[in-house]
Amino acid sequence: MLKKMITGVLTTASMVAGPALAAYPDKPVRVIVPFVPGGSSDITARTIAPGMEKVLGQTVIVENKPGANGAIAAQELKKAKPDGYTLMVGSIGTFSINEGLYKNLSYNPSEDFDYVSQLVRNPNVLVVSSKIPVKTVAELIEYAGKHPGEVSYASSGTGSSDHLSAVMFRQRSNTTGIDVPYKGGGAAIADLLGAQVDVSFQNLGAVLTHVQSGKLRALAITGEQRAPELPDTPTMAESGIKNMVVYSWQGVAAPAGTPKEVIAKLHEAVSASLKEPRAQETMKKLGFTIVGNTPEEFTKFQKEEVAKWKDVIKAAGLSQ
Repeated sequence: MLKKMITGVLTTASMVAGPALAAYPDKPVRVIVPFVPGGSSDITARTIAPGMEKVLGQTVIVENKPGANGAIAAQELKKAKPDGYTLMVGSIGTFSINEGLYKNLSYNPSEDFDYVSQLVRNPNVLVVSSKIPVKTVAELIEYAGKHPGEVSYASSGTGSSDHLSAVMFRQRSNTTGIDVPYKGGGAAIADLLGAQVDVSFQNLGAVLTHVQSGKLRALAITGEQRAPELPDTPTMAESGIKNMVVYSWQGVAAPAGTPKEVIAKLHEAVSASLKEPRAQETMKKLGFTIVGNTPEEFTKFQKEEVAKWKDVIKAAGLSQ
């Protein structure tokens, strides 16, 4: 008799849970972006939203929550109910670099989120202004050796991928230089074009037209292979700098504890969106390569990125 009662309870619970889960989503899905409108994460989120709506059958609302280098939005995601209705499209900084950079971070990227998919990536490109008389990485290293502590490296801000790429480069090449952080990549590129600063590791899409026009000189790509857009520019490995593969990337995550079935549905929606011609065209214009990997692959990649940047930050004494 007791066995029948237990079986009946379990069956009833399954019937209740099944339809509830199958109904997901039954209301709009909110996607938080930890930066101001117009940046890479914002454009990526708004590009995939229409395609996600087709699969989910619900409105996908993109909200910008900038501040504290992405921590304000990330903390909001951390505290959100893990039901699939609050997501975040963030960057390499939000999901990996911040964990090693800030001692008192209000969230833990490795523990507080369930990762859905790495959306896109693009390599950085090492560019120099007209002020620096070098054409190769070897020549830059030689030049930096003759001018210790004088070569200036512009970046979009402390802790950005372009800043830490410069730090990593100096570590790998045993050279020194001066970091010049700006409030955004646009300002850094402007001063680079004006030869107010010497060197920068900028996202490929951000400086491609300037390289093609000859206003900036590209020395190397931080990707695993040469970029199709700059086929004559070697990789860092080809230039003699080993163990320096760097990509700037965006990905989507949910609060930790989100049901696996919901994560799977979200991944289905994201994957379908990334395959749409409109999305592919937009990403290509930005210089992004679409990734669209699985939750398991993205989770593994995120942990690898955290470990890599923690090593760089620790060696440079940059933890804040």
